[in-house]
Amino acid sequence: MASTGGASGISEAIVVLNAGSSSLKFSVYRIRDEELVLVARGRVEGLGATPRFKARDKRGSVLADVDISGTAACVGHSEAFAYLVHWVGEQFNGALSPVAVGHRVVHGGCEFAGPTLLNEEVIEKLERLIPLAPPHQAHNLDTAKAVLNLRPDLPQVACFDTSFHRGRLPVTERFGLSKELYDAGVRRWGFHGLSYESVIEQFREIVPEVAEGRVVVAHLGSGASACGMRDGQSFDTTMSFSTLDGLPMGTRCGNLDAGVVLFLMKSRTCEEVEKTLYEESGLLGLSGISSDLRTLLESDSPRAAEAVDFFVYRTVLEIGALTTAIKGLDALIFTAAIGENSPAIRQRICRELDWLGVALESSANEIGRGCISPAGRSPSVWVIPTDEERVIAAGTLATLRSAVPDAHRTSTLAGGVR
Repeated sequence: MASTGGASGISEAIVVLNAGSSSLKFSVYRIRDEELVLVARGRVEGLGATPRFKARDKRGSVLADVDISGTAACVGHSEAFAYLVHWVGEQFNGALSPVAVGHRVVHGGCEFAGPTLLNEEVIEKLERLIPLAPPHQAHNLDTAKAVLNLRPDLPQVACFDTSFHRGRLPVTERFGLSKELYDAGVRRWGFHGLSYESVIEQFREIVPEVAEGRVVVAHLGSGASACGMRDGQSFDTTMSFSTLDGLPMGTRCGNLDAGVVLFLMKSRTCEEVEKTLYEESGLLGLSGISSDLRTLLESDSPRAAEAVDFFVYRTVLEIGALTTAIKGLDALIFTAAIGENSPAIRQRICRELDWLGVALESSANEIGRGCISPAGRSPSVWVIPTDEERVIAAGTLATLRSAVPDAHRTSTLAGGVR
């Protein structure tokens, strides 16, 4: 694959998309000498209502912050992608041309265990998994279909959150249910895999000998989970059959006795129960105030304090369980919005894990980057920002190299930005 587009002087680029119900996150990577260089990232917010396009360069400087409601009668994911491609052309004076789109797709099921080139048949198969990840899968795939309709010439690649957890010991994937149900997909899949892959790859570059040991990564954000790793691979994780399980989250319940669901269904419809568990539980349900941990930490409400206490307690409990599963702990890594940005939560969690030898260096914890435990301490404690988009871009580039003929890539590039 050429890195500059030859005599045309046009550089190839990969666009990474991560779709939500009313937003579209994106990153744009230039391919330079077979390496990926971030040139812009941002999001389109308020889809279907008051859409706004925001973009920054790799240093965080604002490139765009504009209302795009006037660009179409209704701006959805398709219109947002069209605007993004148009903006790339204008922002980089036509010198940057998308040659592939990479998508975060939450669930790959049994069939898809790595980056996969998307077509109508693959999308149809992935749509059958929507019931396993209702808040995410449909939006991911609707965006892929929108791109397919708008730019059928562009190869698209799906990268899955479940992939990182494939290949675990069978005992870690099972529930106490029949083999028939297991074979039908009722199993502990695990999620946030793109984040875990990003973090462990970065950790290998910093301290490779520790990265190959016993590591727990706590992905703490509005969606939260933890993963115990050995030899840089997922050994077990807290999310299981769905994105509801494990740690309490912003609006999702976390670990829950199945009997509670049976009880709720006596007085509520299936749709009402689903809404309760996905949208009205977690920190929001516990506090009655907010799903945002920052708001709860600043509140003087007893219910807010109880919600924070619960979040910390359950996180400590799950880290302890994962430490048992991987037979010890060489490093604890915090990532995602809460994990990266809340010294108070990191301090509270680590204080409850002092029996494992976990300790923080207070000034390093306040800075919140790199190693935040005392020098020479084992287990060490780290803050490593996750970069799921780069993992997706790398997976897309590798798939593009192997699966898309050079002639197709050349014709795609020659078409420029439309």
